[in-house]
Amino acid sequence: QVQLVESGGGLVQPGGSLRLSCAVSGIAFSDSALGWYRQAPGNQRELVAGMTARGNTYYLTAVKGRFTISRDNAENRMYLQMNSLKPEDTAVYYCNAGASTFATMGRLGSWGQGTQVTVSS
Repeated sequence: QVQLVESGGGLVQPGGSLRLSCAVSGIAFSDSALGWYRQAPGNQRELVAGMTARGNTYYLTAVKGRFTISRDNAENRMYLQMNSLKPEDTAVYYCNAGASTFATMGRLGSWGQGTQVTVSS
């Protein structure tokens, strides 16, 4: 049974930092592409950051230089370090794992339950 359990969301002031974590079980984690998506009210879910099994990364232009995706293959965990947060980063963030490429991740990967990130003063 595939399980992705997220933690680390919350309320933070503009300019602050948060670290999201996702514990993954039930898949060949080290062979999997990983991704963090977000969805704000009224918007479509979008890929914010991704990492292939080989370590190649993708970042949404709006978060480049501020967010960092990482993985721990020994612990089957993935992380999203978010710095210099802005109000427009407010959304529900979802982890995704189990697919092999960025192109198939949204369709074939499994999802975490989502964690709310709110950036507000």
